[in-house]
Amino acid sequence: MSAWSAAAIVVGVAVMTYVMRAGLILALADRPLPVPVERALRFVGPAVLAALAINLAAGGEGGPSLAMVEVAALIVAGGVALWRRNLIWTLLAGMATLWTLTALT
Repeated sequence: MSAWSAAAIVVGVAVMTYVMRAGLILALADRPLPVPVERALRFVGPAVLAALAINLAAGGEGGPSLAMVEVAALIVAGGVALWRRNLIWTLLAGMATLWTLTALT
């Protein structure tokens, strides 16, 4: 496969992805979402954050690959999540802990 073919495939997939997402947004732009859908969408952010944390904890090579710094950051983030019940504060606390402890070690 030549570089031009690979670039054309990447651009084609990018355009198709954009059209699919923009099409859905434009189709629903002037309509209000049903209440159950709005209620369910509130949980997308926490679900994504939980999936990323579990992926980190499980490791990509089939076994746990957490360092103590990452465990500490997850514990702090979990505590802030229980205390504040706010995704942004949870993310900020966990990342601040991770960056601080990484810089100190």
